[in-house]
Amino acid sequence: MSLATLPGGETIWYRIEGKGAPLLHIHGSAFGHRNFEKLTPLMTPHVQVIDFDLPGFGESTGAAAKDMSSLAALVAQFIRAAGFERVHVHGTSFGAMVGLALAANHPELIDRLVLSCFLTRYDQAARIMRGTWKRAARDSGMAAVADLTAVAGFARSYHERPEAAGQMETMRTAFARTKPEAFIAGTEMIERTDLTPLVAIVKSPTLLLGGDEDNMTPYQPAGSGAGFAQIRSMLPGCEVSILTQCGHYLVIEQPEEAARRIVRFLSR
Repeated sequence: MSLATLPGGETIWYRIEGKGAPLLHIHGSAFGHRNFEKLTPLMTPHVQVIDFDLPGFGESTGAAAKDMSSLAALVAQFIRAAGFERVHVHGTSFGAMVGLALAANHPELIDRLVLSCFLTRYDQAARIMRGTWKRAARDSGMAAVADLTAVAGFARSYHERPEAAGQMETMRTAFARTKPEAFIAGTEMIERTDLTPLVAIVKSPTLLLGGDEDNMTPYQPAGSGAGFAQIRSMLPGCEVSILTQCGHYLVIEQPEEAARRIVRFLSR
């Protein structure tokens, strides 16, 4: 485990494991690096994995960025500070939005791009859902946010699995490491963001990875939103891979299958 200090004073916690081409994991809006704790061990035999916490999340410090491009610029600074010239990137959910902005604005740093479970523009239903999470963060704390997001984030059948109760405790612990104000600021950043104009700028080979029961960021959102259905038409040559009986938290629900598809894409 290491710390990197960025030019603006942000301190970034990170960990590097494995050997091979470097793969940067960018986590979702509440988990921190623990978002990938099931996926990373499956990836390290194939690639060098860089897990880190965004500023204000987990073990990292720093004020929330004002917009997605500013946050992507901080990630670009971190990549250089950690000593890498180019990396593969896998961003999930909020992290996928950061990854898209990173690939569009800093293409010199990115080899291949994996974006899982996200929208480039939230529809009204997603905004209402996020609104309940913000109120929970303010009124009840991040453990309540973990419970609410688990209902929306996992396929219904996942909650019947024997490991589900333990996973819920793990999520509550991970979410508790994120300050409510950082989560709320990240959520409000998402709500005012439309990354759709950036899609056509991306030049990196791209894999869109999703779950067929993703209720948070569905393949085809309502008309006010934009998701995989729109991205694939704007990004010729991108690959789309959808896991069956899987929700938004695919790196937790089906880490083995997610790893298999990501490794296959990166190895091409």
